Amino acid sequence: MRRRCLALLAVVLAVVTALSAPASAAPATCAAPVPSTTHPGYLVFDPACDVSGAAFTPLTDAAGTPVSRIWTGIRDGASYRIEVPNRWNGRLVVYAHGYRGTGTVVYVDNPSLRAHYIKSGFAWAASSYATNGYDVGQGVRDSHSMIDTFRQVTGKYTRSVIMTGASMGGQVTAVAIERFPKAFTAAMPYCGVLGDTKLYDYFLDANVTAAALARVKVDFPLTPPADYQATWRAQVNQIAPALGVKAGSAPVLTAAGREWSNAVERRSGGERPGFDSAFAYWNAAPALAPLNDLPFLFGVYPGLTGGTGGIAPGNVTDNRFTYYKLSDGPLPSIAELRLNAEVLRVQRTATADPGLAGIPRVNGTPSIPVLSLHDVGDLFVPFSMEQEYAQRAARNGRANLFVSRAIRGVGHCDFTEAELAQGFDDLIRWVRTGHRPAGDAILDRRAVASDSFGCRFTNGPHPTFVAPTCSPYNPRY
Repeated sequence: MRRRCLALLAVVLAVVTALSAPASAAPATCAAPVPSTTHPGYLVFDPACDVSGAAFTPLTDAAGTPVSRIWTGIRDGASYRIEVPNRWNGRLVVYAHGYRGTGTVVYVDNPSLRAHYIKSGFAWAASSYATNGYDVGQGVRDSHSMIDTFRQVTGKYTRSVIMTGASMGGQVTAVAIERFPKAFTAAMPYCGVLGDTKLYDYFLDANVTAAALARVKVDFPLTPPADYQATWRAQVNQIAPALGVKAGSAPVLTAAGREWSNAVERRSGGERPGFDSAFAYWNAAPALAPLNDLPFLFGVYPGLTGGTGGIAPGNVTDNRFTYYKLSDGPLPSIAELRLNAEVLRVQRTATADPGLAGIPRVNGTPSIPVLSLHDVGDLFVPFSMEQEYAQRAARNGRANLFVSRAIRGVGHCDFTEAELAQGFDDLIRWVRTGHRPAGDAILDRRAVASDSFGCRFTNGPHPTFVAPTCSPYNPRY
């Protein structure tokens, strides 16, 4: 049940490409995608069918007897799935999916914990959203509407609703519980963008520090020309060799590359175990098409979209006052001073939106229990997203409502089912008993830097994570 972001996105992009062909290209067992009634140019994939062509059917027991009932449909340009166990406890989980590229086919799929929800007596509902892209606002609207859709199609009323989501769906979750505070009783974002536009600041940081350390001049056009992608590729083809990185192979870092690793580590969550393996993993991984000849982090440079993320009304990134550190020493080194003097500085022209437009702001004002999980080596949606949310919650006097758990993995949303299931069960127990479950001290720099950080809640193997092994007193790892 391990999830690898790059493999998943590759499958998604391939599916979207296939579905952009005539309807006859759809799998024979599925109805042809239908035009969206709300977003011209979009197609809605058959919710009764997986993109692989397999039918969506109820779960069964060992004897093959169904243990649930399912409903599917399309509402307001978004497809949906609903599943209710035969022995329902009256509670509903609404699941929000992550980023699916910018294709024009929307589809719904199952949450990772589908079987666990049904076994535990919970119903679940999920939406495709009516749009793709980084449209968090649409995700919030369509996910919240699932509560009403559930009542209409099943004829059942829920006792309580838990909001959950992965990656971009984590931001959908964080925004939804603030926008509709009375609709939900608990939330479980995981691998989530809990720092809204801070994610794009991190993308900016990774790229401009790489350029400065490689001594390659780059720019940040607020309105990128048509050929800017080619310009950026040419610049990266100078930067990458100077750092010792190359898509498709393990990096052999130069002195400048090691300094870049140090800078990225501190901008993505601070010194922590397993970072070297994470840095190697993400630099060997290719960027998404059409920049898949470049190392992954160079494909997310905000300058490629003018800092809009494809949806904001202007540039949301800013590093004018960012001080880039290469170590945790009390005094800056000559290399650190030079980096900060030479790095490209960018000023924002837009901010996170207070509503549901653009990139919605995550205020960090939960009114319900929130339990989150994050891989410490994730360099797509970095661990710093957890820290940003924790800081915001603390500033708003809500620290007691947020629990974060670090998982010793390097991928994006790289969790075992056991890790997610334990998190969900502990969240439900928190709601039922009022006793806040344990988490990790993610804002304690020394705790994060400890060789044992992440051991407590890691439950199962993560082979690409390389760090000192956990204590034998943690038998789950």
